[in-house]
Amino acid sequence: MNVLSLFDGMSCGQQALERNGIKVDSYFASEIDKYAITVTMANYPNTKQIGSVIDVDGYSLPKIDLLIGGSPCQSFSFAGKRKGMSTKDEQEILTLEHYLQLKKEGFEFEGQSYLFWEYMRLLNECKPKYFLLENIEMGERWEKVLSKAIGVNGIHINSSLVSAQNRKRIYWTNIGLEPSGLFGYPQSIIEQQNDKGILLKDILENQVDEKYFLSDKALKLLGDKIINKSMSNKKSMTIDSSYFKGVGIRCGDCRRIVVHNTMPRSSKTGKGGTGLLSRADGKTYCLDTGNTNAIEINDNIIKSREVKQINPSLESGGVQPYQQNRVYDTNGISPSLCANLGGDRSYLLNLPKIRRLTPTECERLQTVKDNYTNHVSDSQRYKMLGNGWTIDVICHILNYIKI
Repeated sequence: MNVLSLFDGMSCGQQALERNGIKVDSYFASEIDKYAITVTMANYPNTKQIGSVIDVDGYSLPKIDLLIGGSPCQSFSFAGKRKGMSTKDEQEILTLEHYLQLKKEGFEFEGQSYLFWEYMRLLNECKPKYFLLENIEMGERWEKVLSKAIGVNGIHINSSLVSAQNRKRIYWTNIGLEPSGLFGYPQSIIEQQNDKGILLKDILENQVDEKYFLSDKALKLLGDKIINKSMSNKKSMTIDSSYFKGVGIRCGDCRRIVVHNTMPRSSKTGKGGTGLLSRADGKTYCLDTGNTNAIEINDNIIKSREVKQINPSLESGGVQPYQQNRVYDTNGISPSLCANLGGDRSYLLNLPKIRRLTPTECERLQTVKDNYTNHVSDSQRYKMLGNGWTIDVICHILNYIKI
């Protein structure tokens, strides 16, 4: 099988193919990040690196059997401006033909999400037997645009089924499509995976280097935000998952947490500023790009929490969480990894110390084997893991390939 991987990153696709025992003759990787390439080549030295997706000529490649990729999501994400795909002068791009014309005329594009059309260009040029595209959960309008362009509806899968991480993504693929109904329209037979019940506490390292713990100086700066440093059988300590903005989370009892934030009041509902953390399945809500606050509670008082924003974006239907209020709970599921997880706002509370997740723990959240990324600095490891795929989800989809 010849594989073309666009936006290859640290070669998550190659890991999934290997794990599924699918023989790869040639693996062509389009990637520009030198650190991700370093990790890929350290693990898969036979990878054929072919540079930027913009410069890839599908007609010059040998027959491609599988095209995979996860195009940039920032302009689709609820955490971003959600401008979708457009030029800098705000011309929306809704078809491949329009994109190619604008590209030919030298227009500049907004953000990076327009690179979806480069995926579509190469899908048309290579005409592979199978394709797989991943992207973030997005507004209904843009999801329909992508689905119409690629010709199939996306499959919504949450990584929490196979890992200790809440990570909702959409997968567009012709893998597992079979004729259905009177007229034989193809429908996906890919089923949702069974929940393995993996919690955050299940993937934590037993011994953690001191460099991942906050210094005494940093703890002192946080001191006025950690109001109650004791925990009892009835109440947890007051914790602040947005201390850098002066807002926080108050934990009253084992059933209710009130989130205070600085979001303005909704013009339609008149509500805002407070949200609730609560759900019964022991899983915390998804953490998107830019949101790296994480607190681990090593006590059974807080068992499951989810932020539900009362003043959300209109496109999210009234439930989109405010991105700076999240909690890591070892009795629950981790929020989704993001590219800047190595920043100074990602912490686990391990009384009496506070620390951030280690790169190895982040690998486990993505179901990547331990130390796969240890060929670069921690900051680069965090970044590529946040940008990567949950390998076990991709393995599940690839299981439906008929070889």
